[in-house]
Amino acid sequence: MPVLISAPSEMAFFSLLTRCGSFSATARELDVTTPAISKRLAHMEARLGVQLLNRTTRRISLTPEGDIYLTHARRILADIDDMEQLVSSAVAAPKGLLRVNATLGFGRSHIAPLISGFVKLHPEVQVQLQLTVNPPPISEDSFDVCVRFGEPPDARVIARKLAPNRRLLCAAPAYLAKQGTPKVPHDLTQHNCIGIRQGDEAYGIWRLSSGKRFESVKVRGNLSTSDGEIAVSWALAGHGIVMRAEWDIARYLRSGRLRQVLENYQTPPADIHAVYPQRHQVSARVRAFVDFLAAHFEKSSTRSVGLVSNW
Repeated sequence: MPVLISAPSEMAFFSLLTRCGSFSATARELDVTTPAISKRLAHMEARLGVQLLNRTTRRISLTPEGDIYLTHARRILADIDDMEQLVSSAVAAPKGLLRVNATLGFGRSHIAPLISGFVKLHPEVQVQLQLTVNPPPISEDSFDVCVRFGEPPDARVIARKLAPNRRLLCAAPAYLAKQGTPKVPHDLTQHNCIGIRQGDEAYGIWRLSSGKRFESVKVRGNLSTSDGEIAVSWALAGHGIVMRAEWDIARYLRSGRLRQVLENYQTPPADIHAVYPQRHQVSARVRAFVDFLAAHFEKSSTRSVGLVSNW
């Protein structure tokens, strides 16, 4: 009687094979022989009637059919894992893989240290932290939790607000002493403004409001970057005015190294949210991690009552 191999087992095998990148590495991972790996893949392909991988002596690569199979397999395996987490969450601690995405600067300075504390509480959770300039598309199954700024992208995700956060305009005192301080938004057109190219926001357009009045100002300057930390360093060096999130510049405002300008005007909100796909809303590890983040930022907000900034 032939041995029956379940579809989830085949999907897990194929996912592992592509992650390891070779038959020999997969064989070592599973503690079997390399021919056994080759034979198992051949059985899969024969059953499906398609070739899933291209083989050479040195490497393997996905065929178009293999890419489709892998994409769906990973999603199905994640759903199975979530289901098991759901039925066991009442009695078991969170466990399994948690993929977290965050922006470069905020991820390094805030999220990475918090993950360190989280895994000490939940040692059975394996966290993968990915830092990127821009958030990954919601359509990609590449993250479980994404920490992002501004309004949630659409209804396909669950979004939980973690902390308030403003975008502020500021410059070094030396720059303002030399070039003057803008009094109204239009004055920015006469200043050197440091540009940050991030996300889908229109580059070089700064939007400000006061009451019911909204203004969009086309700003210019001789410096621009995709990295907010670099932009702040240029502002500290006296090169111009920068619009930057409060979490990144609050310490410089407190020390006097930067000075806020146009403080009576508001910029588009940049509140911090934990965003996760609808299918993860009941995952024990996702819920535990988001609760952990929310508790931390709520505690920080409570400590800062009466101060100028939460940061």
